[in-house]
Amino acid sequence: MDEVAKAVEECARSAKRAAPSLAAASAEAIDAALNAMADKLVEHADVVLEANQADIAKAREDGMSAGLLDRLTITPERLTGMAEQLRLLAGAPHQERSVDVSTLDGGLRLVERRRPVGVIGANYEARPNVTVDVASQLVKSRNGGVLRTGSAALGSAQRLREAVIAPALTEAGIDPDVVQLVPRAEREAASALVRFPDLVPLVILRGSGDSTRALATEAAVHGVRTLAHADGGGVLYVDEAADTDKVRDLVFNSLDRLGVCNRLNLLLIHEAAHDRVWPGISGALAERGVTPSLAPHEHAIGYEWALDSDREATVTVAKVASLPEAAEIANERTSGLAAGIATESNEAADAFFDAYTGTGVFWNAPTRLLDGFKLLAVPETGINLDKVPGPRGPVTYTDLYVRQYAVLPA
Repeated sequence: MDEVAKAVEECARSAKRAAPSLAAASAEAIDAALNAMADKLVEHADVVLEANQADIAKAREDGMSAGLLDRLTITPERLTGMAEQLRLLAGAPHQERSVDVSTLDGGLRLVERRRPVGVIGANYEARPNVTVDVASQLVKSRNGGVLRTGSAALGSAQRLREAVIAPALTEAGIDPDVVQLVPRAEREAASALVRFPDLVPLVILRGSGDSTRALATEAAVHGVRTLAHADGGGVLYVDEAADTDKVRDLVFNSLDRLGVCNRLNLLLIHEAAHDRVWPGISGALAERGVTPSLAPHEHAIGYEWALDSDREATVTVAKVASLPEAAEIANERTSGLAAGIATESNEAADAFFDAYTGTGVFWNAPTRLLDGFKLLAVPETGINLDKVPGPRGPVTYTDLYVRQYAVLPA
């Protein structure tokens, strides 16, 4: 076995050995650990920010794009926000671990028990805040974790585990080995993470579409299940009954960050409204420093600009003749992450909601809201787009369990 795979396996075995400590922990101990993480994040802000600045300096030398640098950056304000999210998660209710379902013949009753998966892996790239987001969700759901991040954010992630996560678990009486961080920066570590079904049966995948799909395929070969967040790109359809000022604000507010999956990516404008709304839209794009890609397009209409380091400050703009055409484009030619409609017509909004099949749908609201914290007031492990039963949309601690049916005397 090569050294990278061996390092990943060692992390997985350590997490599995420690997992019973977390599974058996009381709700009070778990919430105490999360509150301690928040306290230590603030207490050790200087060392966390110092490590992050070193990561940023290296990434800038390597030519990382502005949008990706933004995702890599932990500012003092973002650090404070991370601590606030941890405290909110600590105060969120725990999942009921046993739920009565029905009574059966013979004086028996059926109970659904909700058990931790055991150990869950997570692969993500240059987002150090995800280290805390995922670790906290796993702790809240009583699952061990093996986290793997790319080389750009590894220094920040290591400091977060060493100074924040592990000490907080120890203080709460939980084995700190329950949350592991793969110490290797090589890309092969991601492939290794999806090869140990007996140790890490479920892996959360976040990143660019092609690499995430490749990892999901490899995981399936090895019998590892995945929750994949492979593609993004928000859609906004401007209906002929849209309010000009609201459209301008929606475009502007949807582009506050360019390197995120739920930003505005594709703008579809009803041809009857185009000339009326375009001056405001073009002004909002210019103010954000974003270039419209206009017809005839030399790329797929749903091309995800956030993944293009050379042209990430771009939004595709296209005219459509009708609402059904806009919904069809959003359904068939984009990732299915999120789409919104700008309109003052209740009928048009209802029609768009019925027609769009993606994960999140919005009326006079930005797709940037498709986020665990913004929608559900808790961090997320990722946004799942699968069109199968199970967790879809922002995946949070309430989704990270497996069902066990128990039959017992009434």
